Amino acid sequence: MNPSLIVSYNLFRREYVEKVFLNLGCLLAATAIMGGAFGSHALKARLTLEYLGIWETALRYQMYHALALIVIGLLSEKPNIPTMGLMTAGYTIFLGTILFSGSLYILSLSQIKILGIITPIGGLALIIGWLTLAVTISLARTSK
Repeated sequence: MNPSLIVSYNLFRREYVEKVFLNLGCLLAATAIMGGAFGSHALKARLTLEYLGIWETALRYQMYHALALIVIGLLSEKPNIPTMGLMTAGYTIFLGTILFSGSLYILSLSQIKILGIITPIGGLALIIGWLTLAVTISLARTSK
């Protein structure tokens, strides 16, 4: 069998989707907790209240979307929900989280306001991810 076919087949297996999004969700959650500790201990004395607020917003959105990725991983166990839709939603939410929260982290640390222009792009990716997840769930076959 052609190795590229094996790779593409494995990418769509439910076990792969489950592992990827459970792991990505756990990774984002763990780094959000580390970021919270870093913010409350190392940054509290170094940043203004405005930039601490930006840091906290990044953490909050990162944690929300870490949990969303874990839910997507759990949903992949349901055979009636299309795997491709879950993958698309999951990767879009992951990318959106990196862009949204990442740009806010960099903004709060550098205080270069022009970096805030990246944040809405991440927000748009998050919205698209959530809508993709909603459509995917709506297209799920009903079990009889």
